[in-house]
Amino acid sequence: MKSPFDTPERKAFRGSVEAFVAREIAPFANEWDEAGDFPWELHQKAGALGLFGFGIDEAYGGLGFDDAFMRMDSGVALSYCGAGGVNASLGCRNIMTGPIAKLASEEIKLAVLPEIISGREGGALAMTEPSGGSDLSRMKTRAMRDGDGWRISGEKTFITGGMKARWYVVGARTGGDGFGGISLFLVEAGSDGFSRTAIRNKMGWWASDTATLHFDECYVPAGNQLGEEGLCLLAIMENFNHERLALASGCLGMAKRCLDDAVSWAKERETFGKPLIKHQVIRHKIADMSMRIDALEAYLRSIAWTMNEGEMPAAELAKVKVLASTTAEFCASEAMQILGGAGYLRGQAIERIYREVKVMAIGGGSEEIMRDLAVKQMGL
Repeated sequence: MKSPFDTPERKAFRGSVEAFVAREIAPFANEWDEAGDFPWELHQKAGALGLFGFGIDEAYGGLGFDDAFMRMDSGVALSYCGAGGVNASLGCRNIMTGPIAKLASEEIKLAVLPEIISGREGGALAMTEPSGGSDLSRMKTRAMRDGDGWRISGEKTFITGGMKARWYVVGARTGGDGFGGISLFLVEAGSDGFSRTAIRNKMGWWASDTATLHFDECYVPAGNQLGEEGLCLLAIMENFNHERLALASGCLGMAKRCLDDAVSWAKERETFGKPLIKHQVIRHKIADMSMRIDALEAYLRSIAWTMNEGEMPAAELAKVKVLASTTAEFCASEAMQILGGAGYLRGQAIERIYREVKVMAIGGGSEEIMRDLAVKQMGL
């Protein structure tokens, strides 16, 4: 579908990301999924392409500009190949560089951001806890002053990229209950009192490394505190909105791949003497998938335009994330039904996507919390 928002620069960027995925990821997607890992050099190749530099000044290795359409296009392209675990491990740094760029000292920005944005080092955002899930207001990890620094105690879990990251943006309670008592800290792997445990046996995202982080009076220098004490989580809400745009764009890419593979199979497969695509029930499935994808894509483009105009439509981003995850889930189920037994076999995109759509309804804020947030942002 043509878009009035396409510019030569955006088309060129989209083409370069699609070529990168086709060359560097798609041929190995199943192999890496089965292995539960992929080569670190892919992080550096993605960094060289600029996938980690949106909204970050060039002085710190970033692109020096932001563009919501390019963010959206990269999310679609990376997810289209059905390698969700690879995409998750590559992109997890994008939800932790923003707080560093916004809140860290100049010294930390210059030392840390270029390494993460280039892909030479890994980074992860550590917010989710075993007892709280998406409800960050219930955060129990605490940070206590210790001389010139802090001691952090608690646990974070389901941290994508957590086993290989060098740097973590960690939320910890320094004040009272609720969002207002939470501060942010930059923690380096190897710090005294820090350890991590791999989370295995996941339903999907096999190629991503996922960890539980343990903080046993982990020492953090005073200079690694990010921003003002007790107010930092509120200061980085924009960061979560960018994450929701990325997740919704990823769902769109997954849904598009489901539709394309379903159509290709329906054209080739014959039942009762004619191609599957000539049966009305199959044609209706394809129509339903297509119209949901078109609606999601149009909504995302409208939101991207609003963001580029300088607004942050929090309610719309919450709603579009729900629309996106339900659309991807619907398309994965319908595509699986069209492919039948062939879709149930490991080794191709539909099977991987079918396993991985559920995490899109949970990560970055569950569908239930997104609905509640949308209504709150609507002032109701």
